[in-house]
Amino acid sequence: MKNLLIVLFIIPLSSYSQKVYSVKYSNQSDIKVYVVDYENQSDLKVFKVKYESQAGMNDGKWFFTSYVSQAKKKIYFVRYESQADLKVYFVNYESQAGWRNSSKQHFLY
Repeated sequence: MKNLLIVLFIIPLSSYSQKVYSVKYSNQSDIKVYVVDYENQSDLKVFKVKYESQAGMNDGKWFFTSYVSQAKKKIYFVRYESQADLKVYFVNYESQAGWRNSSKQHFLY
């Protein structure tokens, strides 16, 4: 019973972690992302973490995986803003990460 409770607790946490993989073609992606020049243009401020265990739960802390099978979301970086589902701005500090436009959160679930 104790093991069952542990599994039921861990599975939901891992299913929302922001482990992403950058694909080469847009038709392989779950979400199309455009990187903006300024923070105030973004939907999400993203901080790239160094370790998988630091990946957030839909809070802008992204871990880029080495293999597509390890990722929860496959992203494609588009060239033009009009092609994007989500606009991101990469921040320098973990504490700056987070949503600016919460209506776009559903893209990463």
